[in-house]
Amino acid sequence: MARPRTAAGRARRTHERLAREYPGTAADLCELDHRNPFELLTATIMSAQTTDVRVNMVTPHLFARYPDAAALAAADPLEVEEIIRSTGFYRNKTKSIIGMANALNDRFGGEVPTRMEDFVTVPGVGRKTANVVRSVAQGLPGLPVDTHVLRLSHRLGITAETDPVKVERQLNTMVPASERGLFSLRVILHGRRVCFARKPACEACVLADFCPSAGAVG
Repeated sequence: MARPRTAAGRARRTHERLAREYPGTAADLCELDHRNPFELLTATIMSAQTTDVRVNMVTPHLFARYPDAAALAAADPLEVEEIIRSTGFYRNKTKSIIGMANALNDRFGGEVPTRMEDFVTVPGVGRKTANVVRSVAQGLPGLPVDTHVLRLSHRLGITAETDPVKVERQLNTMVPASERGLFSLRVILHGRRVCFARKPACEACVLADFCPSAGAVG
């Protein structure tokens, strides 16, 4: 099969190959345990500077104690800090998730908003977090750009942009709206399992035959 000659072609080929490598729905592929948009929003905020595995260790206790925005908005910050302490930066995260819960309670009837312009007014929520919730828990278009998506997009020659918002907008022109979340989730999984930051496992990579960086990193 001929190598794709354009960035859009490489994005399409990446999407096709990773869809076979990592099958499933967005909810299947998301590694943060959740049952609804509120739980995913809370977990995503807490996932900064830690692993999804670590977040999944504390969320069952957190959500049993505070199952919705109203309960979390009224929480004692010291109690929340104790529950999520092991995720790191727990004081800042506690402030963010309680602030988020208050915003949902005060401005959105206790529900997680769906519009990006509303999402980004919520404490602790930026475009990446909003796109995670939109694409995984709300069935809406959203392409989260994290460090893995940035790294692989550069290595694959899909974009030279370094600003996550510009990368998101560029990728959005290459990936159908209904598949943007899946594209991001699969790239993230590939970055975690194969295309490592320091020493990518190019010999085990299903993208190596057309990746401009194959064998040149590490």
